[in-house]
Amino acid sequence: MAQGPAQLVDVDGRRLRLTSLDKVMYPETGMTKGEMIAYYAEIAPAMLPHVAGRPITRKRWVNGVGTPGHPEQAFFEKNLEHAPEWIRRAVQHHSDGDKTYPVADSRATLVWLAQMGAIELHVPQWRFDASGGPGNPDRMVFDLDPGEGAGLGECAEVARMVRDILHPIGLDPVPVTSGSKGIHLYAPLDGAQTSEQVSAVAHELARALEADHPDLVVSSMRKTLRGGKVLIDWSQNNAKKTTIAPYSLRGRFRPTVAAPRTWAELDDPGLRQLEADDVIAMVAERGDPMLVVAEASAAGPLSTYLSMRTAGSTPEPMPESAWGVPNDGDPRFVIQEHHARRLHFDLRLEREGVLKSWAVPKGVPDDAGTNHLAVQTEDHPMEYLVFEGSIPEGQYGAGSMTVWDTGTYETEKWRDDEVIFTLRGRVGGPLGRVRLALIRTQGDGERSQWLLHRMKEQRAGPGPQHATDAAAAPATTAARATRRRDPGTAPRDPMPKPMLAVPGSAGLVGGGDWAIEWKWDGIRVIARVDDGVVRLVTRNAIDRTATYPELAGLASALRADAVVDGEIVALDEEGRPDFGLLQRRMNLGRPREIAAAAASVPVRLHLFDVLEVAGTPTVDEPYDRRRERLERLVRPSADAPVDVPPVVDLDPEAALEEAERLGLEGIVAKRRGSRYSPGVRSDDWVKVKLSQTQEVVIGGYRMGEGTRIGRIRSLLVGVPTPDGLRYAGRVGSGLRERETERLQGVLDELAGDASPFLDVPEADAADAVWVRPEIVGEIEFGEWTRTGVARHPRWRGLRPDKSPDDVRFEGGTGSGDFAGRGP
Repeated sequence: MAQGPAQLVDVDGRRLRLTSLDKVMYPETGMTKGEMIAYYAEIAPAMLPHVAGRPITRKRWVNGVGTPGHPEQAFFEKNLEHAPEWIRRAVQHHSDGDKTYPVADSRATLVWLAQMGAIELHVPQWRFDASGGPGNPDRMVFDLDPGEGAGLGECAEVARMVRDILHPIGLDPVPVTSGSKGIHLYAPLDGAQTSEQVSAVAHELARALEADHPDLVVSSMRKTLRGGKVLIDWSQNNAKKTTIAPYSLRGRFRPTVAAPRTWAELDDPGLRQLEADDVIAMVAERGDPMLVVAEASAAGPLSTYLSMRTAGSTPEPMPESAWGVPNDGDPRFVIQEHHARRLHFDLRLEREGVLKSWAVPKGVPDDAGTNHLAVQTEDHPMEYLVFEGSIPEGQYGAGSMTVWDTGTYETEKWRDDEVIFTLRGRVGGPLGRVRLALIRTQGDGERSQWLLHRMKEQRAGPGPQHATDAAAAPATTAARATRRRDPGTAPRDPMPKPMLAVPGSAGLVGGGDWAIEWKWDGIRVIARVDDGVVRLVTRNAIDRTATYPELAGLASALRADAVVDGEIVALDEEGRPDFGLLQRRMNLGRPREIAAAAASVPVRLHLFDVLEVAGTPTVDEPYDRRRERLERLVRPSADAPVDVPPVVDLDPEAALEEAERLGLEGIVAKRRGSRYSPGVRSDDWVKVKLSQTQEVVIGGYRMGEGTRIGRIRSLLVGVPTPDGLRYAGRVGSGLRERETERLQGVLDELAGDASPFLDVPEADAADAVWVRPEIVGEIEFGEWTRTGVARHPRWRGLRPDKSPDDVRFEGGTGSGDFAGRGP
């Protein structure tokens, strides 16, 4: 079967040729090779700290994993042959000769390995040392493998036993559900012990637990002894052995992952192995629980920067992690004017979560006939993109520093000795657009000398596709959602995703650490103003600029170009947000209809955050600082339907009472010191609602009778869960006649042959018309029944600003079967 044409893509400046992207690697789920590549591209920032510096043994399934009835063959591969020259290599000595291994130090390397069909990546517990040989192990591992009759619950019980032994001796292990049957435990080491010594300690621990718990634990590899017990496999600490790498896919019949977990997650009675989409979502929400192991055992790229500065003695940013913070958008740059002992300029280019930095005494050359010296310095944290200030005397780099220009850049080539790139400075800035080259002339790494050259001609012709446009292959719904989340694995959209709040209660957000805002009952948008042009994009990346023409006035309301976050609302006669009123504006597309609706149902844009000002990102600044910027940015007397509602000067309980009196939906509490995390649902923002509402996905409808014959009587709706679309009930109250007519046409085009729900009561299914679950709406209701159905639901309207992948269970009273099962 033809697998589609090859694609040339650019992954962080490395060019790769990707092939057979439509090939199905996991037939049971339909996951394709393109989607597998997209997973590795997106998980790379979390995975790389755990594999960096280690030889990688690959387990390849060239034709996919197959099915239980017809499994495909896999083979291990150690020696690296026929690989791009830029992939890092290291040699390991074996009894049958030397072998060259790949070492993954970049996202591009992981993408290439996935292109080669390497589903599983295995690494030892040591890294190569400065001499190029195996170093001492920097982490201890235990593989908890359940025998016949035991399962994941028993493995979790043994994991807690191991933790109780390790914790008193200063070792804090992190659990990893292996993606197969059991659990791995990793504890960081200081590298002072040999593999033999670490293996001996691990073996003794396993034997001690076996002696104390003979009915549950076994330390012998003999399978005849393992029935109903958990094997503590201590042997993977041997220098010659490898373990599946954290965040690696597994070659099972479903795309499970060796997934780092929190101990709280291990206590969940519903503990299960996670699949690729689960892991992407969880890492986006709560980060990497295993990062503490990597940071304790290895020097991250910012280690040098941190070692040269003392927190509290310099105003420079001091990141908590030495591994950097990857950015999902276009790579950024900054040129800073640094008045130190001598005036010079610092050029910093974002790459792999840090700012690669060069000191350029004479700045950017004015023409192609002059080259300027550039000296590479230590990597800097991303926060340095907006750093301005005076570094005190006696501190490294003492002197004043200001931002000369900043913006985004495009990489044409990035090699160890040559970098070619095009900078695009901020509008009205001194740089403009310029194509430059850095050419290394002397030394290596920090303090190496380079020439900064201004290219005479601009590059012509189209370049390769970005990152993994490979992931543009046909996909399952879940994989398409993965690609939407990461601009690095799909065609770029310059608009960032909005930060999202978690549901909670007033009791969670008391105290001075929280700022309180009203919760607006409207449509969330990210708005960009660029040189007088306004663009409005919803949270699922739909451009709604033309739908709300009156908001073009945002350009005149702001004092500078910016990217802002806010909510479009329609107000009733008493000035309260009315979602039902807003429905009359949301689904229009014809200019004449839009103009008529704008005259009868005006809208306002309430702004509550700012992500960029005049080309300078502000997402890494704390909430209070961003709020100050936003209030200064908006002209208070602007002749446009735009405002910045004030922060609520009440405690959470009193604010909820006031919200009820004002007819508002509730409140949103935000940590004052928190950064803005685009696209992340973070507990730094907590939403507290007065009434119960729930976004739902339409999976079918029932036709009317009597006077409503031929029309929709009620909609059958559900909420996505990890197991599938769970039925949430039928809703007819609140459906207006004009809306049902419009819905009928939309749903007819989505007609399906079978129910998309996990289960539906027979009475509701008897006369149902099923549709593909692609349309999102919103209901309000009294409570959840014990069977997980919404009691007394009322239709609030469609949510064209949301996709099914955005819908999450909001919780609430009597949540029944939904309890603990929200996606």
